[in-house]
Amino acid sequence: MKKQDKVQFLLENFNRQAFRNQLIDWFKREQRNLPWRENQDPYRVWVSEIMLQQTRVDTVIPYFNNFLTKFPTPKALAEAEEQEVLKAWEGLGYYSRARNLQNAVREVVENYGGIVPEDKEELGQLKGVGPYTKGAILSIAYDQPEPAVDGNVMRVLSRILDVEDDIAKAKTRILFEGLVEELISTEDPSSFNQGLMELGAIVCTPKSPSCLLCPVQSECRAFHQGIETERPIKSSKKKQRKQPYAALLIEDTEGNVLIEKRPDQGLLASLWQYPMVPLTDVDKKDIPSYVYGEYGVEIELGHGIDRVRHVFSHLIWDMEIYYAKVRKGSLDRKSAKFVSPSEVTSYPFPVSHQKVHKHLRL
Repeated sequence: MKKQDKVQFLLENFNRQAFRNQLIDWFKREQRNLPWRENQDPYRVWVSEIMLQQTRVDTVIPYFNNFLTKFPTPKALAEAEEQEVLKAWEGLGYYSRARNLQNAVREVVENYGGIVPEDKEELGQLKGVGPYTKGAILSIAYDQPEPAVDGNVMRVLSRILDVEDDIAKAKTRILFEGLVEELISTEDPSSFNQGLMELGAIVCTPKSPSCLLCPVQSECRAFHQGIETERPIKSSKKKQRKQPYAALLIEDTEGNVLIEKRPDQGLLASLWQYPMVPLTDVDKKDIPSYVYGEYGVEIELGHGIDRVRHVFSHLIWDMEIYYAKVRKGSLDRKSAKFVSPSEVTSYPFPVSHQKVHKHLRL
């Protein structure tokens, strides 16, 4: 069945106006007091939506407030050093979001005078602005009836309309965008889209949805059939790959510790870390020779002091932490440097290495 035909089939005999009214009235009455809702400034909306991707609201609030204090305007963010931006993002994860945001904001400053474009073609061409972010900015900040479909929205509408399509598939997101295009309020698209997101966040939750408190319960097909916990349908993710490492706290003769900057591309790009030795390739007894080959310094390796396990969406780092002392040699890796323990915190570190840092002898 073609997308538009499927959309019309799912919306047949559905009371669109009642659903819109109930959702918008509830949102205006019950919405949470969140800092990015203080006004409709598109820059604030943009920053909040990027931060909220795969991250809990309670986690985002202090980061958002701090980020807007440091970079209150697109111009301020565009002119900031990348390391300063990454430091402000430190601990929030998915750091490519911060780099893409800054690059896109620089384009806004250069090409649009610092004004976030309200043309959907121009906005969608900015780096890191996908269909969801574009729809959120256009609807929330500019009151344009554009769909903003994320996991919350797909879960809510899967239950409301009893959609059986697998939400893990890309084509299903396109179906839901079509559904929102038909359902969205043209009078108040901002409240409609935010209402869908809010409903999914606090009522129509992934497990144990609060159906008895739901403002659109009368329109929910899954509730009336008693299958709300069976929607949405989502195929399982691929199993996470495990990677064992030795994480090294290497001190020189003056008590400085070795840190290194990760590559500019890939996982945790441009962040800093303590040296890591891949134990899939290197035996523990060969760690000193590996360090000498990679960094140009000979070390005396101590005993393992702790283990840190850090889970990413696609892999797991299992790190055993070791102290080590430099015996001789000269550091010959451009991306690495020795810094005093008090200086370490001025560099942006991922959460995994913040856990390692707790064992640094200050």
